[in-house]
Amino acid sequence: MHPALVYTIDLVLVLAFCALGRGTHGEAPIGAGFPATAGPFVVGLVIGWLVNRFALGGHTASLRSGAVAYAATLVGGMLLRMATGQGTAAPFVIVAAFALAALLLGWRLVARAVRRSRRA
Repeated sequence: MHPALVYTIDLVLVLAFCALGRGTHGEAPIGAGFPATAGPFVVGLVIGWLVNRFALGGHTASLRSGAVAYAATLVGGMLLRMATGQGTAAPFVIVAAFALAALLLGWRLVARAVRRSRRA
């Protein structure tokens, strides 16, 4: 899968996670506060992409690269939220951990299943 497509899917899913999270708290999903909400997670995701690219040899649709992107998005996002005075309550961290794992690893599992079914 072309890296640009991998980046696009990851980014769209992280932005969707942020928009849905804002919506569940009664905030406009895409509004004035959206950049502040999404920013920490997008920075974390980009860090994951850079680790994949330069330390692990590329950013692919593999589960390994997904795990790196997931970990960097979650940990980087939460650390940046803490640094900017945004909430990191335990329930939020738990929900974010499960949601981001489902999104960033889930699409890769689906892509892998599709690739395997085409080979069969």
